[in-house]
Amino acid sequence: MKTIPVILACGICLAGFASAQDAATRLRNESIKREVEHAVSRSVEFLVKQQKEDGRWGEENYPALTGLVLQAMLGDPSREGIALPDHVEKGLDYIRSKVRLDGGIYGKGLGSYNTSICMMALLAAGQEEDKKIITNARKFLVNQQSDFDRKGETDNVFDGGVGYGSSYSHPDLSNTYHALEALHYTRDLVKEAPDKAFDLDWEAAINFVANCQQRPSSNKAEWVSKDAKDQGGFVYFPGKSMSTEETADGKIALRSYGSMSYAGLLSFVYAKMEKDDPRLTAVFNWLKKNYSVDQNPGMGEQGLFYYYNTMSKALNILEVESFELANGSKVNWREDLTKKLFNLQKPDGSWMNENGRWWEKDPVLTSCYALLCLERMHAGL
Repeated sequence: MKTIPVILACGICLAGFASAQDAATRLRNESIKREVEHAVSRSVEFLVKQQKEDGRWGEENYPALTGLVLQAMLGDPSREGIALPDHVEKGLDYIRSKVRLDGGIYGKGLGSYNTSICMMALLAAGQEEDKKIITNARKFLVNQQSDFDRKGETDNVFDGGVGYGSSYSHPDLSNTYHALEALHYTRDLVKEAPDKAFDLDWEAAINFVANCQQRPSSNKAEWVSKDAKDQGGFVYFPGKSMSTEETADGKIALRSYGSMSYAGLLSFVYAKMEKDDPRLTAVFNWLKKNYSVDQNPGMGEQGLFYYYNTMSKALNILEVESFELANGSKVNWREDLTKKLFNLQKPDGSWMNENGRWWEKDPVLTSCYALLCLERMHAGL
């Protein structure tokens, strides 16, 4: 009988300890949130100053950059009220001016890429007048899905994917991921529509994405790496990786890399793949093994901010709070990435990648990627 009060007392002590830990975590999160708000405000000020007279950011023929800026601005946690700032309204008007007769939203080329990102910006703005533009843009994107089948031939590995369009001959994983994202988030706008042209062949899309994955048990292509370090990861499109390595026998091996692996994971999620599907599990395991906020795994500094954007997006959607690494240690990816972005921010509020591949020397583009990351962190804290 004498042991009962002792046990109860220990329970009370442990409860108090846990409560103190929770309070400390809340205080730390609130502190980080305030830092995020400050960093975001500085960057928004920078971006406002970069806007052109006609409402755009970046080149006239590529409204996607304007779409990214608007998404970042609309996600600003400090934005008050429902009224849109003048610079946002001007940006939206510019995107509307780029709507084409075929339903796409683009200037000159890269139709699917520009359309996908502009759709997400219009959706974020939530204006009733844009609903028709978005639904027409969905039709345009659906029509960009590739089908190279010919009667009597086997399925083409590119079937189901989406590419840049125009002179680009086949799909790639980056454009497919952007298109699937836009179609996934605008599904509710057309759920009552009888027109089947509104929707994608989602199973074909999954097949294309799986054809970009280095997983020999589900992808039998000759180019797929048998090296354990590549298993589960993704390349740019079937038979093409931006990360390569010469092997001992003089052959060129295609290596999996971080940004495309997160794009592949997101594509599976947008296509509503079951969470226990071994293809999804395999890419998630590859990403855990190659966890980094210092580089784009397999690519170093190349595409670093694109990597940050896909990383934060995927882990946020999957509600991942921490990673347990191969050595058993746990990492708080939100805190790691947030601190990294704080350290990389320039005095004028912008971000820029010293490695200019994929336009990442453009501080407007990289600032958008960083802002979108920080806004997700703020929402998740």
